[in-house]
Amino acid sequence: MSSSDRLLLILHIGFAIFTLGPLTTATMATPRYIRRHDVAVLRYLTRATRIYGLGTLGIFLFGLFLANGDLARVWLSASMTLFVVAFVLLVLIERDQRRAIHALQVAIAEGRISPPERISRRSAQAATSDKDEVATTTGTDDQAGGAATERPPADTPAAAGTATGGAATEETDQAPQRAADDDIARVERGRIASISGVVALIWLVILFLMVWYSRG
Repeated sequence: MSSSDRLLLILHIGFAIFTLGPLTTATMATPRYIRRHDVAVLRYLTRATRIYGLGTLGIFLFGLFLANGDLARVWLSASMTLFVVAFVLLVLIERDQRRAIHALQVAIAEGRISPPERISRRSAQAATSDKDEVATTTGTDDQAGGAATERPPADTPAAAGTATGGAATEETDQAPQRAADDDIARVERGRIASISGVVALIWLVILFLMVWYSRG
């Protein structure tokens, strides 16, 4: 192997190492952040998909130069064909990422869903309120003890019915909101998850072909 071929091989492997890993991570993490409605992280993942997706072209070009025009080998032709298929699928993933971001932005602007920072703030406020309520209850044990004699025990049918009714009402109120949240970018989320899995499988098949047949 000549010095130029060694350099091309180093570049070929280097591009594969530094692009395929981050690219696969970005595409496979996207559905989780669509579910969380985190537009900021989705923008970052979309940009990473675009940049590292274009970077994979270096793998293809340097591999093509290494072949020196000898495309008669079946494993080499198959690897290049699979790479082209994977690149087209990456374009589809990037398109669905942009569509999901747009759908979430519209839903947030219309007030149908809350951005993740507002949800976190509400959770923190709820936790603080619970702590204050516990502290207040602990500080007024004497008054609570007197009132407790007039209240039905917690295990009585009346108390149990009240608690169950409150939980059921809360669950009923939250069910439409959860259903609406699940409908936001649901198609894009499922398509990105399935296509990213196919792309990862294609990378593994190409790796197998290169390692298994290139030494022959």
